[in-house]
Amino acid sequence: MAIQHIGVIGAGQMGNGIAQVAACAGFQVTLVDIKQAFLDKAKENIQTSLEKLVSKERLSQTESQNALSRINFHTSMQEVSEADLVIEAVPEILDLKNSIFSKLDGICKDSTILASNTSSISIDKIANSTKRPESVIGMHFMNPVPLMKLVEIINGTNTSTQVNDIVVDAATKMGKIALSCNDSPGFVSNRILCPMLNEAILTLEEGVAEPEAIDGIMKLGMNHPIGPLALADLIGLDTLLHILEVLHDGFGEDKYRPASLLIQMVEDGHLGRKTGKGFYDY
Repeated sequence: MAIQHIGVIGAGQMGNGIAQVAACAGFQVTLVDIKQAFLDKAKENIQTSLEKLVSKERLSQTESQNALSRINFHTSMQEVSEADLVIEAVPEILDLKNSIFSKLDGICKDSTILASNTSSISIDKIANSTKRPESVIGMHFMNPVPLMKLVEIINGTNTSTQVNDIVVDAATKMGKIALSCNDSPGFVSNRILCPMLNEAILTLEEGVAEPEAIDGIMKLGMNHPIGPLALADLIGLDTLLHILEVLHDGFGEDKYRPASLLIQMVEDGHLGRKTGKGFYDY
């Protein structure tokens, strides 16, 4: 099956980025959210992002206009009923995702592939809310979507090989490098990354070094493009805490236990860049 029409559920930062790269690749895109105001903001963000690509000569003005014209904005999920692939990109709340997948299962044609952009929630748990577990898969895009090359493809226990191949092909057409893994807490990316970020927070909590020194040592000594504490701020400390809790619950091992300092900062509302204060002030 060739993917031609892609639905995206959720018009936030990840959703509008996915819609943009899909449209730039020539796919017809339907972007859905619950409020028109969210869609208007998404359209504005996509236009701004496309303009930046034009200014950097990575895209022509005509290509930019054509990409935007391929995206339809709707508040009704019914509009993705004929999509070949639907990608969910809503907050990391299992009940919310299960509700959306259950509705999509009833709305979409039998051949539609249902994908989640989840960064940590089990694909099997999401697939269990549908009657098509063989057609449910994870497509974990990296932030910011238009710039980051990786898409982590997560196969559930029942995901078919054919569905994996079709989704890898679609991601490749979007200009991404699609690498597959099997469903497991944190998948590959966050299972390896988040304990490292947590260890950096423990290093700060224990007074081993100041944030600038911790980040500087990892950048200069390990050739990381951004330090772990700055990266935690960029990801969002609430998101990091959530993923660590998924890892800790999933594996039951203390090495995934979130640092007390991280928990305290989230409780205090210091979530990083999104709130203007985290390990650094923004």
